[in-house]
Amino acid sequence: MEIEGGLAVRAWTESGRTYLRIPAEELRAAVTGLGGAGNRFLVAQRVPDLPDVFAQVWHETGGDYQLEHRVGKDAFFGTRLTDPDRVADLLTGWARQEDGWDAGVAWEPVDLGPGEEVPDLPDEIRQRVEDRVRLLLRCGYDDRARLTEDAEEWLVDGDVQPVSPAQARQLVDRLWLERVTEQRTWPPSPTDPDRLTGAFDALNAQGITARENFTCCRPCGTAEIGGERAEGDRGFVYFHTQCTESAAEGHGLTLLYGGFDGSAGTTAAVGREVVTALEMAGLSAVWDGNPDKAIEVRPLTWHKHLVG
Repeated sequence: MEIEGGLAVRAWTESGRTYLRIPAEELRAAVTGLGGAGNRFLVAQRVPDLPDVFAQVWHETGGDYQLEHRVGKDAFFGTRLTDPDRVADLLTGWARQEDGWDAGVAWEPVDLGPGEEVPDLPDEIRQRVEDRVRLLLRCGYDDRARLTEDAEEWLVDGDVQPVSPAQARQLVDRLWLERVTEQRTWPPSPTDPDRLTGAFDALNAQGITARENFTCCRPCGTAEIGGERAEGDRGFVYFHTQCTESAAEGHGLTLLYGGFDGSAGTTAAVGREVVTALEMAGLSAVWDGNPDKAIEVRPLTWHKHLVG
């Protein structure tokens, strides 16, 4: 499957390089470039990520390519190949979800070891953690790993940790799949969060530091946004995680902005540029031009697609 900008996958390498919606030719280059110290493997997952579904390749200079793919909790297969272009072809077919992409290769089962027994959570604890994870899923910025950490830590009280890592992972995977199924019913892209990202990209390109879901609150955001400033940026706009949660609950989105010189004139000018970018992206902005007032984006339907 391919989506705008490339294959519907997120991939990363041992070297720390990360690719989102990687084009097929870049995937091939990443595979053929494997082998040196610190760059011996590549892992790819779907967009949106699906639990227990991924493909990966390992190669060390002078050796074969070990290609593996997992298709569920109990199905994991691997093969060894010598031709990096054949490996790239297989990975591309996997990414596109082509029928018969895995044909013509001798796959062997990969031993997963014994499965872990995960006890059920008490109903009251499960419900509280589910409520938190569902809100974060609606926000749409966290991957499964981060959501699992949050679920595990949400009800920690001193030395009491009522949710184990395995219980958190199991709960998050279940709710993640529910959200993936739900988002398939949304109208075609772009959604309002897609439009917002487009507006922020435009602002970043015209000298305004624009950050989504940035820090936990206004004091932290205002203190830290300067560290995000690119050379030549004259102002900023951002929204923090509490703003995101409000938007996800249907209350619109609050944008905080300002000029790096601290003047009311620059702040007002930045505000006008932000409103223009929003409107050009197809969003409605509520602001009276007062530099002391936040910009509100409403009405807003918060359909933020999960990535993984």
